[in-house]
Amino acid sequence: MSGCGCQVEAKNAQQRKTLRILLLVNLTMFLLESLTGVIAQSTALIADSLDMLADAIVYGISLLAVGREHFQKARAAYLSGIFQITLAFLVLLDVLRKFWLDSLPEFWLMGKIGLIALMANIYCLWLISKHRKDEVHMRASWIFSQNDVIANISVMIAGILVAVFNSAIPDLLVGFGIAGLVLWGGIRIIRQSRIVKS
Repeated sequence: MSGCGCQVEAKNAQQRKTLRILLLVNLTMFLLESLTGVIAQSTALIADSLDMLADAIVYGISLLAVGREHFQKARAAYLSGIFQITLAFLVLLDVLRKFWLDSLPEFWLMGKIGLIALMANIYCLWLISKHRKDEVHMRASWIFSQNDVIANISVMIAGILVAVFNSAIPDLLVGFGIAGLVLWGGIRIIRQSRIVKS
């Protein structure tokens, strides 16, 4: 019975279930953070919302890769990395735009939404931690979930610093930092996917 493929199918089913939940959570948080980011005029929140969108795309691609061949999983991870890098550059453009506008963000909204996003991402990280040693498409999801937690904490810290210094600079710096984090995550995944391909 060991060759019946039951264990593989059970593993695939677990991966699909996890990825569906991650996809739903990240899409929900993308909508919440992007809307709030615009209202609060916060680059950090907008950056974090685009990170959530990138992750949702990653989870969607990973979901399609479950049960497929290794090279297809590597391709899925590679595409995820490309999406991450693209969105990182969009965030950098928003940082430059806000720098010229010089608008002060609503720090209390940054803190509240940052906390909600942090709780959501800790839950996501807990879910995906069970699959962090699986194939490359699942390892990609693990890396992105780790980055999300760091980004959420950064948004909350930025909100506090905006309030303390009455300046938009902390918001811009965190937005820039999140863009760098997303960019580095994308590069890491592309590297891993190339190793698997070879």
